[in-house]
Amino acid sequence: MAAMELNQNLYLSFFWCLIFIVLAFKLTRKRTKPNFPPSPPKLPIIGNLHQISTPFHQSLRSLSSKYGPLMLLHLGQVPTVVVSSADLAREMAKTSNDIVFSSRRSITAAKILFYGCNDVISAPYGEGWKLRRKISITEFLSPRKVKSFQYISEEEVSNLVNKIRDEARNSKNDGLPVSVNLIQMLIETLNNVLCRCIFGHKCETSDGESSRLREIMMEMMHEFGEFSFGDFFPSLWWMDCFKGLIPKMKATSKELEALILHEIEQHKSKRRNNTHENKDLLDILLELQQNGIIRSDLSLVSIKAIIVNMFAAGIDTTSTTMEWAMAEMMKHAEKMKRAQEEVRGIVGYKTRIDETDVNQMRYLKCVVKETLRLHPAGLIPRETNNSVKLGGHDIPPKTNILVNPFAIHRDPNHWERPEEFVPERFENSEVDFKGQDFEFIPFGFGRRGCPGLYFGVASVEYTLANLLYWFDWKFPDDDGTAMTYGKDIDMSEADGQAIRKKIQLLLHPIPYSFCPKT
Repeated sequence: MAAMELNQNLYLSFFWCLIFIVLAFKLTRKRTKPNFPPSPPKLPIIGNLHQISTPFHQSLRSLSSKYGPLMLLHLGQVPTVVVSSADLAREMAKTSNDIVFSSRRSITAAKILFYGCNDVISAPYGEGWKLRRKISITEFLSPRKVKSFQYISEEEVSNLVNKIRDEARNSKNDGLPVSVNLIQMLIETLNNVLCRCIFGHKCETSDGESSRLREIMMEMMHEFGEFSFGDFFPSLWWMDCFKGLIPKMKATSKELEALILHEIEQHKSKRRNNTHENKDLLDILLELQQNGIIRSDLSLVSIKAIIVNMFAAGIDTTSTTMEWAMAEMMKHAEKMKRAQEEVRGIVGYKTRIDETDVNQMRYLKCVVKETLRLHPAGLIPRETNNSVKLGGHDIPPKTNILVNPFAIHRDPNHWERPEEFVPERFENSEVDFKGQDFEFIPFGFGRRGCPGLYFGVASVEYTLANLLYWFDWKFPDDDGTAMTYGKDIDMSEADGQAIRKKIQLLLHPIPYSFCPKT
């Protein structure tokens, strides 16, 4: 009888222990539930897509003002964390976090147009990406290399000035003002600069017309900005085939690849015949590819992807920044006047602006910084490669991250009169755009910061200096006959890979007359 009671007590004890363990497990699970960032209410299937409008970066800023600087959105099937404060960007760049936030999510356009993301811009973090980035900086984008290409920029900007002068002369002969589409002329100039740096020659036809390369690059950047079902609903990737996006991207990629392969064959032939004296980027890449140490990591696919990266990043964002700078100065006549007086005072009566002149143009540099503050090129995409804490919240691995410089650059906690164009704010400020001042990150930060910073800034400053020195600029009136200054122009933004002006800038150039010293 006693033995039976003992067994009953043991069973009862075991039962209560089991109940205790189950309850403890449930309570522990409740306490360790992930602390995700705040999120707007979502709908089934589409998540928060119904709350997104265009322009995308402005819509994200509006949502962040309501739900906080760290916000979780469900963009279709893709969880996306939006970062809209300098403090959070700084936390991302900490030594312990930087590598976690150093990857990129592979989107449909990058997979096709950048040859399976074997490039620098879109590749996931890893040894291959680190090698390609190192080569791109060392051989093309370092301050020393940018300086060595300066003569090309000077020659092509001189050609730009002559083309604008010819347009102005034609309008004078006809008696009617002729406007120039500045962004189109800037794109053509940058295309020529990059062609000469990368291939060693201009990409033009025999009669001087722009080749198909520039048109393909513009098509490619347009395709990057198109809506892709696969980017938001991975299980519906086939819809991009159905609506024609993937076939269109593949056709663009195939045509672009044919042009690059032609250049590669030309370069190999010239090297065999010992006729290629001045090394361009393609020469250097082909030499490195033949080097047994890195041959396996620098494949032909990687070479093609690096070249496409250089054109895509070097043309789109740089030309857009210059257009915004001219638009802001045209809108604020006193800023235009001060910038022109500085440029003309430094250059004097010389027939060509050089690098030394530009380095002295302090106010022009402030104009460029303020343009980059108000009009950053776009969002900064990242992807976590591990779980991490950010702002006290849990971020799982493989989470899409979007840092919004547009919101950070207009944060009243860091900027006075944040919505206004005030270049003077940088005159006595140590704040710079090199990725250490997180309230000002137009080129990103950390390991994935833009490697083309020096090339882009040098191109913008030098080209703007020439536009301001050689011409006065006016708006054509609606009737096309009179010109006005300081017109209240439309500054609305368009969606796309780079945040362009929605309405392209049309201006009438008036050649500047000066009397050289005798």
